[in-house]
Parts: sequence; structure tokens; C-alpha cells
Amino acid sequence: MRKNGAVYRLIAAMVIFGTVGVFARAIPLPTPVTAMLRGAIGAAVLLAFCLLRGRKPDGAAIRSNLLLLVLSGAAMGFNWILLVEAYRYTTVATATLCYYLAPTFVTLLAPLVLREKWTLTGIACALVALGGIALVSGATPDSVGDGRGILLGVGAAALYATVVLMNRRLGEIDAYSSTVVQLASAAAAMVPYLLLTQRAPLPHLTANACAMLAVICVVHTGLAYLLYLGSLGKVSTMQAALFAYLDPVVAVFASALWLGEPITWKTAVGAVLILGAAAAGELLSAKERKKQHDLSR
Repeated sequence: MRKNGAVYRLIAAMVIFGTVGVFARAIPLPTPVTAMLRGAIGAAVLLAFCLLRGRKPDGAAIRSNLLLLVLSGAAMGFNWILLVEAYRYTTVATATLCYYLAPTFVTLLAPLVLREKWTLTGIACALVALGGIALVSGATPDSVGDGRGILLGVGAAALYATVVLMNRRLGEIDAYSSTVVQLASAAAAMVPYLLLTQRAPLPHLTANACAMLAVICVVHTGLAYLLYLGSLGKVSTMQAALFAYLDPVVAVFASALWLGEPITWKTAVGAVLILGAAAAGELLSAKERKKQHDLSR
């Protein structure tokens, strides 16, 4: 029953993550401002939860991993900026699918960064995913805006892959402590960026826009990370990897239902290729890690 609860929390987190694009479209603030507020409020929610549960962040582990945590947090913040900007230039579905190139980038870069071995299956999955992006990006070839949105989505995927690779190099630290520092670092990284780039006064926010901003900061960041982190360790690595693909599926349908964005046959086929290749890659890598673990016992 306890494991079922963890699965439900994981599903809920993925559904919440999948609707972020719909809410982001309704916020007229510059994306760095949204990213800063999202990181700061998300970190505060996580920290408050930990303190209420009597679980203080691990100061020693944070200090020993501080550089990587700060760098990965900054990358997370700029990843949010590119993703939200992608929503502005193309459909939420297309931007989210491009974002899910991240596992492909991890597959291609892990041998260079983590000294893992390239495998034929991993390379094949990466090529299939790239073929899916080619289909998605060709959905509206005459639209310059779509092209810019696709590039921004791919850039966000590259940054998220960087976060994943840096996280794999972290020493012993619990997920709550690392995520609090990363979210706070994402917010802090936005401050100098805003001071250097923001010239125009901030737009007036309607009550609806304020509500949407609050939902993204509290629900899509604080609550979603609580649900996600609370499920890890209670579900298998394979389950966590597979359920993660609920996020883009929800994004595609949410954008169609609430924003009226069309789902073309190219988008649908591209989605199957991207998500299928990424899921297959996750499954194969999980099996390989288990095999190596069993051999080392």
C-alpha cells in the first residue's frame, strides 16, 4: 500500500509538471522574473516542509557539494528561461517534446563526462529521438516563430541534461537538501542576469496573472518537487523513468484542450519517436546498471 502511495505521488507530480506550459502562457512577466520567483518560492516551500518534518538540510553534505549544487542550480534557472520562452514562440506541445531530448543528450554526453561507454542501442535510441525532433520541427516549416521556439526548447533540453550530468557527480547528499540549494541557486542566478538585462518596467499583473504565477511557484515547483522527491526511493528506477514520460503526454493534451493548439500527424509521430526512444534508452540503461551491480556483488 505504501508503494502504491509513492506511485500515486509520482503520477501526480508528472501531471502537475505537464501543465506548467498552460499556466506560463498566462503570465506576462519577463521569464527571468518568473524563474527567480519560482526558484525562491519553491526552495522556501521545500525548506518549510523539511523543517516541519524535523528534517534539517544536511549542512556538511551541502558544503562538500556546494560548487556543483550552485552551478547545477544556475543551469536549472536558465533552463526554465529557455523553456518558458519556447512556449511563447511555438506550441506548448512542440516545446515540451523538444525539451524531452534531454535524455538523448545525457546518453550522448555521459561517455564524455562520466566515462561511461557508448552502446549501439543507446546511439540508435538517440538517432530515433533526433528523427522525432525532425518531424516535430517540420510541423510548420514556414513559421519562423516555431523555428525559434524549437531551438529554445532544444537549448532547454541541453541545459537540463547538464543538470542531470552534474547531479550524477554529486557526493552523498539527500535529495531534499540538494534540491533546496539548487532551487535557491536558480533564483540567485537570476538576480545579476536581471540587473544586466532588464531595462523596461515590469508590466502590471491582473488578478488572473497573479493567480497563475502563484500556482507555478507553489504548485508546479514547491508541491510538485515535494511529491516527486517523496516518491523516489519508494519506487524502482525503472518506474520513475517510465512515469516521467507522463509529463510530455499531459503537456500535449493539456495544450490541445485548454489552449486549442492543434496536434498534427507529424507532431504525433514525432512524439512517439522521441518518447519511445527516450523510454527505451532509460529501460536499457537501467537493465545495464542492474547487470553491472549484480556482477560486482
